Amino acid sequence: MEKNETLIQYFEWYLPNDGQHWNRLAGDAPHLAELGITQVWVPPAFKATNSNDVGYGIYDLFDLGEFDQKGTVRTKYGTKDEYVQAIRILKDHGIATIADVVLNHKAAADGLESFEVVEVDPEDRTKELTDPFRIKGWTHFYFPGRQGRYNDFQWHWYHFTGTDFDAKRNQNGIYQIVGDNKGWSDDSLVDNENGNYDYLMYADLDFKHPEVVQNLYDWANWFIPTTGISGFHLDAIKHIDSFFMKNFIRDIKANFSEDFYVFGEFWNPDEETNTNYLEDTDHRFDLVDVRLHYNFHEAGEKGADFDLTTIFDGSLVKNHPDSAVTFVENHDTQKGQALESVVADWFKPLAYGMILLRKNGKPCVFYGDYYGVQGYHAQASFQEDLDKLLLLRKYLAYGEEKDYFANANTIGWTRIPDELDRSPLAVVISNKDDSAISMYVGTQWQGHVFADQLEHHPDTVTVQEDGWATFPVLGRSISAWTLQQ
Repeated sequence: MEKNETLIQYFEWYLPNDGQHWNRLAGDAPHLAELGITQVWVPPAFKATNSNDVGYGIYDLFDLGEFDQKGTVRTKYGTKDEYVQAIRILKDHGIATIADVVLNHKAAADGLESFEVVEVDPEDRTKELTDPFRIKGWTHFYFPGRQGRYNDFQWHWYHFTGTDFDAKRNQNGIYQIVGDNKGWSDDSLVDNENGNYDYLMYADLDFKHPEVVQNLYDWANWFIPTTGISGFHLDAIKHIDSFFMKNFIRDIKANFSEDFYVFGEFWNPDEETNTNYLEDTDHRFDLVDVRLHYNFHEAGEKGADFDLTTIFDGSLVKNHPDSAVTFVENHDTQKGQALESVVADWFKPLAYGMILLRKNGKPCVFYGDYYGVQGYHAQASFQEDLDKLLLLRKYLAYGEEKDYFANANTIGWTRIPDELDRSPLAVVISNKDDSAISMYVGTQWQGHVFADQLEHHPDTVTVQEDGWATFPVLGRSISAWTLQQ
């Protein structure tokens, strides 16, 4: 029998620095399985700049919380043993683990080196501001705490394309490293924001350098069997040479399994750019649906002034349904973060209905929306609504989908299952007043009573002889109608 795939992003930016996250995840495995979660995307497990680093200030890909480096053995989330154990326990519950992989840069080097650079304009990295001059940069990585265990490669200035700090003059800037075969990635292989967006932060990896490429292959061939991971989330891929990425993922799948699941964070809402990127990488991996997130954000801000019939316009899930990971919120869009674009609380259950109860796209539930966010950047928990939506997805969101998108303030759709004995699902969403939509669910359901499984609407609905029924929804709400239990 068909089974819906559902992903959860099992972290948010402000988790406590207690080293207990892998243990919490392992303990949560039975509950996640019950909800129908099939894949868990976990935060970066690698040693970073310090124990409170969320994981994107990456230092050593071969240290998963095992060696005393950067003032800590564990990472923010725990130790290597706890990480591997959590992956194993999830697997025992039928859940695959997706590792967050940060390949764009390295941070917190072990030593300074002297090399030639040109300073470039941060607004246009193709524009050089100086002649070549020497700086001292943090580019020597030799991992003293690990002492060559698993891999003895050392990183030097010539393995990077750029850096952002000159220790000689104590000066910040964007410094492009000069030398044979140096320079940013080709303009056509990275995002063209800021002229050429190869450089993002810290010491930027040079994917044209054969030793860099070899080391990343060596790392993947160690990491995947060591941990039992089932896939990758590729961080910051618009800054990484797409030619490298296409081949890297092709070779990993060939080496391990075609089922090794990969999706990338290509943070660009532009329709054409996303299409081009998917084509450039031979559709080898999925992308997060950034445009859809921004549509949700805008819909929450505008309220009744937003035309709901346009909610999927420009989205990956509309244009490339087999390549889209749909999401409402993530660690970059939550309060206080670089890409903050929080979806309004009132609209969140509606947005989740639009990714969890529809046919296309792989939906990703955000940890911060499910468990809430504590502290200064607090966010509410939507666990009650999400539990109901997830169970509806697990058991009833199957079969053909028919849209009823005729009204700017009220939209709906039905899911009619292939099995005649399985209840259809009728979903209605309003961003304005109480409303209703007449939708067809099938003549075999005539006389049957339907109820809102989200328990937002108090009424029941009886299907007419012709298989049609009028399904109501409260203002600024969502209702999901199925056979009354």
